[in-house]
Amino acid sequence: MKKNLLLAVIAVLALGVQAQEVTPNRIIPYDYQFYQKLNPAVYDRETKFHSAIKGFYSDENVLQARYDSLMNMGTDSLNRRSWIHRKLFQEHLLEFKSEDYNIYADFLPDFQIGKDIVGNRSTWLNTRGFQVGGNVGKQFSFYLNGFENQGKFANYINNYIVANQVVPGQGYGKLGADTQDWSYVSALISYTPSKYLNFALGYDKNFIGDGYRSMLLSDVSSNYTFFRTRATLGSVQYQTIFAYMLDPGAPKLSSERKLGDRGKWMAAHYVDWNATKRFSVGFFQAVTWADAEIEGKRGFDFNYIHPFVFLRPIESTNTNSPDKMRLGLNLKYEVLDKTALYGQFMLDEFTAKEFFAGNGYWANKFAIQFGLRGSDLFKVSGLNYLAEFNTARPYTYAHFDRISNYANYNQSLAHPKGANFREFLGIVNYSYRRLDFQAQALYARYGLDPEGLNYGGDIFKGYETRSIDYGSHIGQGIGTDLYYMKGQVSYLLNPKYNLRLEVAGTYRNESNLSGANKTGLLTIGLRSSFRNIYHDF
Repeated sequence: MKKNLLLAVIAVLALGVQAQEVTPNRIIPYDYQFYQKLNPAVYDRETKFHSAIKGFYSDENVLQARYDSLMNMGTDSLNRRSWIHRKLFQEHLLEFKSEDYNIYADFLPDFQIGKDIVGNRSTWLNTRGFQVGGNVGKQFSFYLNGFENQGKFANYINNYIVANQVVPGQGYGKLGADTQDWSYVSALISYTPSKYLNFALGYDKNFIGDGYRSMLLSDVSSNYTFFRTRATLGSVQYQTIFAYMLDPGAPKLSSERKLGDRGKWMAAHYVDWNATKRFSVGFFQAVTWADAEIEGKRGFDFNYIHPFVFLRPIESTNTNSPDKMRLGLNLKYEVLDKTALYGQFMLDEFTAKEFFAGNGYWANKFAIQFGLRGSDLFKVSGLNYLAEFNTARPYTYAHFDRISNYANYNQSLAHPKGANFREFLGIVNYSYRRLDFQAQALYARYGLDPEGLNYGGDIFKGYETRSIDYGSHIGQGIGTDLYYMKGQVSYLLNPKYNLRLEVAGTYRNESNLSGANKTGLLTIGLRSSFRNIYHDF
């Protein structure tokens, strides 16, 4: 009843807003490799753009020209090519256009073969997918993709899948000890009644930040169901997300709902203010709570509908609160043309007395990010770069009950390492016509847990099981070093659905006193789609 009432109120508000003349509202699925090609428009000192709130929409005046040029790369405007050539290299497989609508559909292959020459293991990926999207009028747009997958991964990824029963960033299925079989679906419906307001209903992911990682809200985990509102007025943009997620590892309830995975809710609010053309600041708040308590059903808590960041009507500062709130800050300053400094701070819990005592109190939990990114490095068009540092203190993002931690389907909602780590990474990308070159290097230091202990890296362990109260520091436990390097070269066949031939090499070395786990992977494949799949952990 309450859910129906909420939907009715939203519908009334949407219809009550006077429609404005806007350009077609096209969804741009978030993919880091593609988004960095938008850098010259996004990080332009002469414009005010809310770069931290992803994904973008192509109707943004700043993006439209750049986005259209990328999606129409190599298009023969005189239509002199054959139908087969145009479908393979220039156009959507199916497209239906009129003055009132534009709908497209594509087949999305992702075929790879590889060899881990260090681990002596062959790898392969057999993915058949599709995408359907478009706009109806200038206010309504939609996007849907789906993938059916079978694959055999490098050892470190396969071990993660077996341990967590989820393919990283994708989903679950028939997950075995050696080969995997799973499916993956994303969907988003968007309605823009005016240039000031947007509503979206999706089974997808969200991302907040200007970096490669996000310490506030990232797209590392599997998809989840959400309703999202964005409102823009002048230099301020506000976003609120109400999401429903699953935790298959949480203890089942002893009620009639004991069958199936435990559910959780999240209410996340973010306000982004472009104070000047160069400087922006954003304030973040996220609350997570269990779908049902042991004593009975709870469901969605309407007290969290309020749009005001930092207002806490239910959650308290008591560490035994059943709901968990986290607060964050996002900063960006464009120091040079097409070059930006950025940073994030996530506050999980804080005790001032203990912090200033400098005694390493366990409950002072926070995460930090610093970074520099830009485009056209050394005045070379298409040369993009990023350098970034991320860290999170032990026990950050965890809670006394794992059902209300900051995670979705056995994966973190922030950084893939969870907590108790430091990370340095760099990415360089160069695009020349249809050729794309990318190199990535990463070093991380983190602490693993000895058997039966909890040093704060695993956010799925309740912090009441912690192994230390004072003297807590990053890297405690089994100190572990991770070196990760990847280089890839791709040739773009069709920009409409990112169809490309790709060759890649990956080197990974994770080591501690117990030994080393090394991977040297070479892959070649025919790939497509716009999505982020993270294997750099």
